[in-house]
Amino acid sequence: MQHREDMSPQDSKAAGAEATEEQKAQKQGCMEPTAPPIPPPSPPPPGPPEYLRPRLIFHTQLAHGSPTGRIHGFTNVKELYTKIAEVFDISPSEILFCTLNSHKVDMQKLLGGQIGLEDFIFAHVRGETKEVEVTKTEDALGLTITDNGAGYAFIKRIKEGSTIDQLKTVCVGDHIEAINEQSIVGCRHYEVAKMLKEQPRGIPFTLRLVGPKRAFDMIGMRTRAPKSNEGKMVNGKETLRLRSKGAATVQEVNEFEERATRKVDDLLESYMGIRDLELATTIVEAGKDKKNPDDFAEALDSVLGDFAFPDVFLFDVWGAIGDVKNGRI
Repeated sequence: MQHREDMSPQDSKAAGAEATEEQKAQKQGCMEPTAPPIPPPSPPPPGPPEYLRPRLIFHTQLAHGSPTGRIHGFTNVKELYTKIAEVFDISPSEILFCTLNSHKVDMQKLLGGQIGLEDFIFAHVRGETKEVEVTKTEDALGLTITDNGAGYAFIKRIKEGSTIDQLKTVCVGDHIEAINEQSIVGCRHYEVAKMLKEQPRGIPFTLRLVGPKRAFDMIGMRTRAPKSNEGKMVNGKETLRLRSKGAATVQEVNEFEERATRKVDDLLESYMGIRDLELATTIVEAGKDKKNPDDFAEALDSVLGDFAFPDVFLFDVWGAIGDVKNGRI
């Protein structure tokens, strides 16, 4: 073996050791230290539901006066009231109902199951509590009842010349809190209408009412809803549709649904003494693609069975939807 003249035995030994380590490293495939493998990126968290993309932000005030608040992220009326209550640091139970784009107790502007994406929400909160004694002189009191979707039934219309019309302390917008000291908080509007209808003629009964709090310039007003264009919706307007069950959705109001909904709302008042645009919209949706009244009745029973609508009402609604479809209304 030939030795290099410039390498000492110690150097040769060290070089041999170095070579051995190098060979070992090459054999193990780790000439240079390497970072641990980068794990694949985690999938992004699921985004918000489609109905909240982009996030819809609405402006709100208390109807009797307040700063402007901003709310978002609600999918039904109860959640809407909770969001408004959080903004103004009040209890959701203080809110009687909401109107859109008007601080007045205007039943044409009443919030139902839809909010236009540009609408401004005014919340009407509890004001004065009052008790009135009523004696029926005829079968109908002259009241049309609706509810706020969160357990409060209130007066939407007073028929001119009726029994209730003679009681000037009773106003449109008053929440009916109790009948003969029996609380009806939590009852649906059709249940309250039925209770009032069943009150016997000639025997006095008591209503406990809660009026909405009013601004100073509104005190003393007795607001009455006009009969024309009740619940008018703007055709082609994008709205957030609030649903009692399921997610809210952004949709466009079309002419058929607008006209059919108004007609069904009229029929609800005629047969049941209530007005409810959300309920009317649900009825129209159940019937618009059905081929016969039996299919319509079955579909309606699956979503609104608790109402136990009479057959004559169902046939009239079926006829009204067909009339609108065929351009007769």
